[in-house]
Amino acid sequence: MGLDVSYQVKIRGTDKVVKVGKDETILEAALAADIDYPFGCQSGNCGACKSRLLAGEVEMEDYSEFALTNDERDQGQILACCSIPVADCDVAWLDLEETVQHSQQSLDCEVVAVERATHDIVIIKLKGASGTLAFSPGQYAALGFAGQPARDFSMAGEPYGDILEFHIRAIADGQVSQYAQTDVKVGDRVALSGPMGLAFLRELHSGPILAVAGGSGLAPMKSIVEAALAKNMPQAITLYFGAREERDLYLVDHFEALAAKHGNFSFIPVLSDETGATNRRTGMLADAIAEDIQNMDGYKVYTAGPPPMVDAVQALLERQGGRAEDLHADPFYTAHELAAQKGS
Repeated sequence: MGLDVSYQVKIRGTDKVVKVGKDETILEAALAADIDYPFGCQSGNCGACKSRLLAGEVEMEDYSEFALTNDERDQGQILACCSIPVADCDVAWLDLEETVQHSQQSLDCEVVAVERATHDIVIIKLKGASGTLAFSPGQYAALGFAGQPARDFSMAGEPYGDILEFHIRAIADGQVSQYAQTDVKVGDRVALSGPMGLAFLRELHSGPILAVAGGSGLAPMKSIVEAALAKNMPQAITLYFGAREERDLYLVDHFEALAAKHGNFSFIPVLSDETGATNRRTGMLADAIAEDIQNMDGYKVYTAGPPPMVDAVQALLERQGGRAEDLHADPFYTAHELAAQKGS
């Protein structure tokens, strides 16, 4: 007869103690107990459930070093989604700077516009049939199109507007992204759940803001930049947009108009693989930023795009004197990338 191995985990700030069974993570047990524990990807990639282990011991499943650095681990921090207790524990999720608490919502939405942005990016706009979604600039939501599994996409528009804007790029192994390119029509119903993510605009920050986007990662950066300008945040705000070729750029006129209107905002597209004549910056995105900004001390850096780009920005921030805690990103991985991670 097998033993029922379980441990008691006290969640500080909630006055609750949860029973965590064998092979169960702290986050799984907390959510099962109806504790509003912060989380995002639930796979160790985003850092949304980053917590402090105050007492006890856990074993950590595989996770991204972007979500939890070795230094943070040495300081007693864990990811609740990857932590399996091996003793009774006390944990507390981090009291992050300007933590934004928006209740998770489930909305029935209708597609009100489908716009082609580039050869492989479509802009889909939704309107909630039963209300609006409260979120912070830079956050994302899970979208469920008819007959398709839910996938995460970042909001690109105003946090409290009636219309929710999403930019979806076609991915070779992406069932949902391919469906969005060809099959989504005005009038379709979409199930939305959110908001999620910690890479939101820190409104109390007074230093320079650097936003770095690659591909459809422009969506959350658009939300952050527009919100910062709408709130008249006075510091320098710079948006770098990395693309391979001219045909991969979009909303250029929109951001150039914002730069003309706001003296503290700069928009810099960078092309990495353009073979024709161009007046734009060329080369690797991180190299262009390093050339322009030698000292990143005091910067808040927001980035969204392919994981290698996010990693390059993180490394650049560290080289240029910035602090790891001033980088805010929610990395998105394709199914192929997640499978490769688990197999490595």
